[in-house]
Amino acid sequence: MSLPYADLGRVLVIIPTYNERHNVADIVHRLRAAVPQADVLVADDNSPDGTGELADELARQDAQVHVMHRPGKGGLGAAYLAAFAWAMEHGYDVVVEMDADGSHQPEQLPRLLDALHEADLVLGSRWVPGGSVVNWPRYREAISRGGSLYSRIALRLPVRDVTGGYRAFRTTALVKLDLPTVQSQGYCFQVDLARRAVQRGLTVREVPIEFVERVRGESKMSQRIVAEALWRVTVWGVQDRAGRARRLLAGRPGAQRSTP
Repeated sequence: MSLPYADLGRVLVIIPTYNERHNVADIVHRLRAAVPQADVLVADDNSPDGTGELADELARQDAQVHVMHRPGKGGLGAAYLAAFAWAMEHGYDVVVEMDADGSHQPEQLPRLLDALHEADLVLGSRWVPGGSVVNWPRYREAISRGGSLYSRIALRLPVRDVTGGYRAFRTTALVKLDLPTVQSQGYCFQVDLARRAVQRGLTVREVPIEFVERVRGESKMSQRIVAEALWRVTVWGVQDRAGRARRLLAGRPGAQRSTP
């Protein structure tokens, strides 16, 4: 009997961690139950609370769980870039981004994988019909909705949830995103990858998810992360419009399209 999603190839779910000792075992166990054929890579940034050591124990108990120990807290973007490289080096066909705190429910991963049959990148979206958030204070929802709306307008992206971090990529798509040039971190890392995918003509789909606010531990969101996102999105938007204007003045073909 063939496994569900076997036609997608080898699937790796990346879970970046920093001080997630109270969450990592639960999320890994739920994930292994929801999509048994998927492998897991915990990318730990040398968490002082012992998350990395607990992840090592999970890996000893389950051959489909792997651990990447990073030297220190380097940011979400750096952790994902290192994990993407590991995934491609080890021959995976699909790479999934998932938070460690339970906000991205592993039980909803099958719907992202289903949509990947007709896409290069699938976004788990809170802001499409059927999507929702649970236990978020209004200011958090306002920041997230506002950030997505601003990014959509500034970058002309046909995506409702630009900042969401529950995603499934084909690795054939990742290699087209020029990952060595990615410098964004935190909140805007997700915006950066979404805009690169759209600019390169990749097929991007959104599927609704229910996003649940963490129960244990502290959110990694900060004013600095939000400020970085606003600044980078603004710069990208200005550069994009300036490039299109130059092409229009020069009468070059393709001047109406955004380019990286």
